[in-house]
Amino acid sequence: MFNVQEQLAIIKRGADELIVEEDLVEKLASGKPLRIKAGFDPTAPDLHLGHTVLINKLKQFQDLGHHVLFLIGDFTGMIGDPTGKSATRPPLTKEQVAKNAQTYKEQVFKILDSEKTTVMFNSQWMGEMSAADMIKLAGQYTVARMLERDDFSKRFKGEQPIAIHEFLYPLVQGYDSVAMQADVELGGTDQKFNLLMGRTLQKSAGLAPQTILTMPLLEGLDGVQKMSKSLNNYVGVNDAPGEMYTKLLSMPDKLIWRYFELLSFKSMDDINALRAEVDAGRNPQDVKDSFAREIIARFHGNEAATNAHKGAGNRVDLGEIPENVDEVEVDADGEETLPIAAVLRLAGLVKNGAAAKDVLKRGAVFVDGQKVEATLKVRVRGRFVIQAGKKKIARVTLK
Repeated sequence: MFNVQEQLAIIKRGADELIVEEDLVEKLASGKPLRIKAGFDPTAPDLHLGHTVLINKLKQFQDLGHHVLFLIGDFTGMIGDPTGKSATRPPLTKEQVAKNAQTYKEQVFKILDSEKTTVMFNSQWMGEMSAADMIKLAGQYTVARMLERDDFSKRFKGEQPIAIHEFLYPLVQGYDSVAMQADVELGGTDQKFNLLMGRTLQKSAGLAPQTILTMPLLEGLDGVQKMSKSLNNYVGVNDAPGEMYTKLLSMPDKLIWRYFELLSFKSMDDINALRAEVDAGRNPQDVKDSFAREIIARFHGNEAATNAHKGAGNRVDLGEIPENVDEVEVDADGEETLPIAAVLRLAGLVKNGAAAKDVLKRGAVFVDGQKVEATLKVRVRGRFVIQAGKKKIARVTLK
């Protein structure tokens, strides 16, 4: 059993902001299981790892003995949340929402405990509201306050259109917290305005205001933009094991610890120990390999995680990894690092030093899916997929 401070440390792991911490401490001290809300608009059928940042946090609450209210915004999905958008988002049809909602449920229970989760749809209460009820709800907030929301403010100043129905979205999301009697609501940093609306409407309804926990938006594999399918920098929950493996091993080194903190279920002590090993000289690719297998096991099982490297990708373009890559061992003869040109030659990927120089000059050498320069020094005791042109590729172990 975790005490309040231990629970608080787990809850705050990776979080951006907690509003209001003192309120949460009081709720945790009561010893009662809390009602933890998170809402998802079924705007697309498939989830990616960016979505699971919130779902992982819900799992942590479950492990602490609390009950998750997983809200599928089938009603709000037909409005379209403009958060982070510079234009009105087109609403979904009822059929699209229903189809996407079903796939959401199938995917989230790969992480959440279904016995400790209540799946809810906000059409249950919003669909019962009369026009008079909606007008009464709209009367609890002003246009001036709505325009304080960053995306509305920017569009208003830029003379871009804002449809009246868009103002209803945060009101409906806030009312969801009233209907669900949420103790805590989770959301991304871009949802802060809507989450605060929930506190406001709960107070108006005579309820204790919910605690808000905002989580950061996960960077995609490019290490710059938010993870997004449209930017093709994502890892999908339903991606094949080999594809997951290839993508995660290609991430920039700077993302490793960010992904571990937000996506791994390892303790922070274990993560910090891994970080110390990398700082002491362990190959970062080894740690990426460990992380990739943890994620693959979560969504595809342990056997798939064990064999993921064997089916890493099905394509043979530069920077991509085909199936059944040959295994090659290279003896570094006691050296700590080897020039990439030497590795190419010793692994049999080129005939000689001149050929290595030529393929490097052409920019056709990739290590774990990333193009490398001729100046690269490859660490010994590492294991890498190395590609020299489109036809020469091997999984190389330096020893």
